[in-house]
Amino acid sequence: MFQVQNQELRPQITAHLAQTMSLLQMPATEIRQKIRTELANNPALEVVEDSRCPSCGRILSTPGPCPMCSQPFDTQLDEPIVFISSPDDFPTQYNKNGNLSSPQEISYDNLAAAVEDLPSYVLRQIAPEIEEDERLIAAHILNNLNEDGLLEAPLEEISQFYHVPLSRVTRVADIIKHAEPTGVGASSPQEALLIQLELLREDTKVPYLAEEAIRIGLKDLSQHSYRNLAKELNTSLDHAQEIADFIKANLNPYPGRAFWGDHRQPSESSTQAYHKPDIILKEVDNSPNHRLMVEIISPYRGTLRVNPLFKQAQKQAPENKTEAWAKDIENASLLIKCLQQRNHTMEQLMTELVKEQRRYILSGDPAQIQPQTQSEMSELLGVHESTISRAVSDKSVQLPNRKIIPLKRFFDRSLPVRTTLLRLVENENTPLTDTELVEELSNAGYNIARRTVAKYRAMEGILSSRMRQKV
Repeated sequence: MFQVQNQELRPQITAHLAQTMSLLQMPATEIRQKIRTELANNPALEVVEDSRCPSCGRILSTPGPCPMCSQPFDTQLDEPIVFISSPDDFPTQYNKNGNLSSPQEISYDNLAAAVEDLPSYVLRQIAPEIEEDERLIAAHILNNLNEDGLLEAPLEEISQFYHVPLSRVTRVADIIKHAEPTGVGASSPQEALLIQLELLREDTKVPYLAEEAIRIGLKDLSQHSYRNLAKELNTSLDHAQEIADFIKANLNPYPGRAFWGDHRQPSESSTQAYHKPDIILKEVDNSPNHRLMVEIISPYRGTLRVNPLFKQAQKQAPENKTEAWAKDIENASLLIKCLQQRNHTMEQLMTELVKEQRRYILSGDPAQIQPQTQSEMSELLGVHESTISRAVSDKSVQLPNRKIIPLKRFFDRSLPVRTTLLRLVENENTPLTDTELVEELSNAGYNIARRTVAKYRAMEGILSSRMRQKV
């Protein structure tokens, strides 16, 4: 009897989890379209045009946080007010006293910059590192990348085409491979992984035998054959699993598919989502604590529910409609539950993120970002890392200074270092070499290798010390 019940429950649990993860990854605009489709196709689902708290269901008389359930659990300084708000024609704004502002007060300064393709993005990084006559070689390499960011054309052909030594083409190719996204321009997924691992080793503890796993066990890794991998590496199954988890969490065999730049080449819907943020952070200045308010924009207006008239009519459904109507009710209930779970996850994430990154949010200074990974956040919330990855994917946040940024930026561990590096260069009396910059960054609390300094310098478009001297 127990086994039968378990088999009956498992499909529902799987469907719930799958749909929740799917909704979690979508920006608000995509969810809104999905709900419109469901409302059109499922008679058991309806939306009630009222203003209710998505958490407790109370009717709200005014826009803003629910006075009952959206207040922080304690009055500690770092505990923000987090709530789900109904979407409007304009992003909802509140002034420092927590009162509703008019749409005319909204500023759209500092919105998304013009979209930049991957070759242009990489070429801009490496331009300070190569000679002017090598830029044609670099452009040739970058324009021959496939959709995965890998180079299929042999370097020998490029060498012959430009009548230059192979060593010169190889040098340019190596500089490209160490730009951002790391591994772009590699000849294979294996080479891309090895390059990423090489750079990661400078700042992170890499599991023993990770490099060997990529060199000889890539097929086992891709097929999740961890027993075979353990046998190949002559190690334990647990250690093979640890290596596989590390590689999955930190490396990408297809650099062209990685998140790069401030935002990827967006579709029309994702551009709209970026200009109309998914989350708005505000400073509520009605107390000396400068408490932060987090408004998570709901993907739909009103309250979704199972249509009570349809549910009642289902009891008298014709025989040929009984199963279909029951399925409609089941699908409507599942969608509502999954949306509630999505909201709950976003509330948990933003509560912890705002507490951790309070100084950056209030100041807007990237140097104030506290280094934090998605893995660390997943441990803090007690969820799988993939849940955090989906929650931050394709989402944007409006800071109190009204600048809109990708949610992923909170997990960019290199941003504070790069900001400090920029300031060091801006304030230098004489051009500092990369070795000297390593020392200055160490004094500022950032212990990174010289090669990493060169990489960050290239990402920020900072010339080498020799070139800065000429300028």
